[in-house]
Amino acid sequence: MTGETILPSRPDVPKRRGRQRSLVVQAAILKATGELLEKKPLREITADAIARRAGVSKATLYKWWPNKNLIAVDAFEARMNEIVPIPDTGSAEKDFIEQFKSAIDFYKSPGGRIICQFIAEGQSDSDLLALFRERFVKPRREGPRLMWQRGVERGEIRPDVDKELFLDLIYGPMIYRLLVGHCPLDHTQAEAIIAAVFQGMKAIPS
Repeated sequence: MTGETILPSRPDVPKRRGRQRSLVVQAAILKATGELLEKKPLREITADAIARRAGVSKATLYKWWPNKNLIAVDAFEARMNEIVPIPDTGSAEKDFIEQFKSAIDFYKSPGGRIICQFIAEGQSDSDLLALFRERFVKPRREGPRLMWQRGVERGEIRPDVDKELFLDLIYGPMIYRLLVGHCPLDHTQAEAIIAAVFQGMKAIPS
């Protein structure tokens, strides 16, 4: 596939009188989609099934999302945002340890392991992979980028370190272990991974 994939924008928040009702309906749709993804592979879930579980019409789904994949990615991101906050402990290393542990707990849960489906399906569906990067990966990296920036400003992290490389060194092993399962992934490993990365990235006192 050539050229840039044009992704649809996120559902607009209605500004008319039915705004609160619309937010409630959208939340019900995302919740229903997340529940279905815990039970079935993404490829087996239909828009009809999502609509039935959410108690809405299929036309209501398409009012805000053009396809089921978009609903699935948004549902996954909404669930992770709810469960995995971005801490501010005053220490970049502690922030990453705390956030990393909660991310591991989420990804190892039935709802969190859906990330493996998105990555696997994306290998044969470039549109889905582009969608996943744009709607999930990019916004989810903003929080860790903020933790990195705070660490640089406090003199905890070397300013010459590329932040994207820094984040990949932390989160890459987690995704690899989730997909392959060759090594354990728990809180002890979270602390070991963060310690190893920070060992090479810590700012040297002048």
